[in-house]
Amino acid sequence: MATYALFAISFLIRPIGGIIWGGIGDKIGRRTALSASILIMSGTTTLIALLPGYATIGIFAPVLLLVLRMIQGFSAAGEYAGAASFIAEYSPPAKRGLYTSLVPASTAAGLLAGSLMSAGLFWLLDTAQMHSYGWRIPFLLALPLGLIGIYIRLKLEDTPKFREMEDKNHAAALPVEIMFKDHKREIIIAIGVTCLNAVGFYLILSYMPTYLITELGMGETESFLAVSISLAVYIFSIFAMGALSDRFGRKTALICASVFFILLTVPLFKMLDGASLGTIILIQCFFGILLTVNDGTLPSFLTEIFPTRVRYSGFAFSFNTANAMFGGTAPFIATWLIAATGSKLAPAWYLAGIAVIALVAMCASHETKGKPLAD
Repeated sequence: MATYALFAISFLIRPIGGIIWGGIGDKIGRRTALSASILIMSGTTTLIALLPGYATIGIFAPVLLLVLRMIQGFSAAGEYAGAASFIAEYSPPAKRGLYTSLVPASTAAGLLAGSLMSAGLFWLLDTAQMHSYGWRIPFLLALPLGLIGIYIRLKLEDTPKFREMEDKNHAAALPVEIMFKDHKREIIIAIGVTCLNAVGFYLILSYMPTYLITELGMGETESFLAVSISLAVYIFSIFAMGALSDRFGRKTALICASVFFILLTVPLFKMLDGASLGTIILIQCFFGILLTVNDGTLPSFLTEIFPTRVRYSGFAFSFNTANAMFGGTAPFIATWLIAATGSKLAPAWYLAGIAVIALVAMCASHETKGKPLAD
């Protein structure tokens, strides 16, 4: 619980980051905000690899690590919303769901790559080597990824929608003020529906290995295998869900996702207890597919409900607020609920309850698919 509490703390900065990055993206440009957030993430992650250990600088080692994690959270607040807004404003309306599904797919691909790399390092190195230098290797690999930010900054033009807004001198001096003044309803809906994305992603794709090992007594290798396969299924199926949202609508897809989680989460968690490895893998994959119904649709929906003047701000603030309140805290709350109730099903009931919130939010929304992005 202490580990998950520290994990949650790094999310506290994200709503503030969403406001700051949103203001930059809506006033100066999507390209500027996105490239800068990528460069900061790359640089901060590399600095973690270079941190002196506790034996060298004492208590300053964990303090500096926490500071760098907070900076990572700050930069992450601009990346997801920036990438989705950038892609959405280049996409044809009929394929916006498919194109923007690349953003959550890449997030899951990063999680899978990190997981595979960690497993590989534990296999290649002994405990002393991992403690000495092995843990630093994945963080060092973030340095060349900063070249993506440089490429975006130097080689790509800003989006057609943003350039059109600039040409008409319609860029807001204070986008965040307009967002809070004129788009309260959209913010509430966006936070509500993003709750399911936040809790579902961190419970199913991040916390689940711990749940399988700690609560169900599964081996580390088997739990890693189950989650890795479900991640791969998630990545491949999310594009199909994005395309289906282009055909049947964002509201339909997001309501279906909420209903599925309300009805199926607890029964699926019950089936995990005592199941064979093959059955657990199938359940995990099914959970991954259920999650893509929400995650494959959410980026296009969030870009479509906010107009161009505040699109980056609205997306970044609502998405990061939901993740700070519900996503970063999900593993901690799940662990606490199990300890408080004595029930292994407590995380399932929590996820089902969050799905109810998302369902109410989507019932209050309007269909947005296939329409031109609002100015």
